Amino acid sequence: MKKIPGEQRRQMLLDKMKATADPLKGGELASLMGVSRQVIVGDMTLLKAKGEPIIATSQGYLYMRETADDDLYRVLACFHKPEDTQDELYVLVDAGVTVKDVSIEHPVYGELTAGIHVSSRREVDMFMQRVRETGASYLLELTDGLHLHTITAPNVAILEQAMNDMRAAGYLLEESE
Repeated sequence: MKKIPGEQRRQMLLDKMKATADPLKGGELASLMGVSRQVIVGDMTLLKAKGEPIIATSQGYLYMRETADDDLYRVLACFHKPEDTQDELYVLVDAGVTVKDVSIEHPVYGELTAGIHVSSRREVDMFMQRVRETGASYLLELTDGLHLHTITAPNVAILEQAMNDMRAAGYLLEESE
């Protein structure tokens, strides 16, 4: 394969990412472009530095599109043990929401946020598999289980259902009356 100049390769990566709503794995992009995965990591860093809305998720790189005007979101305060993570994510996606991210308030680093971007049990399973394969820790382990999730849905009824289901499962942290 003929070597593609960096700027042209980055434009090709950007075009490929804009053409799909699915995450693209770094290794697959590297094979497609005839470069190493590390070159792709560098390309993504350069594209982000130019202001391209690219995020790295456990499923691969994702080009973040503007959400539709009718796409609503809520931030949920949650609390549970690490071993309940899969069940918590199932509760949310089963209600019909997309779990965009998880964030915590770290005493030294301030707010730490990580993209999750799961909308189905299959995507949750892929996320959990990636956690197991890498031996990664959950952010909630840094805060003894306390964390926030940003969830999105096309309407308020779905957001309310997700909140009710989280409340019923005991994962929603609410103020005491």
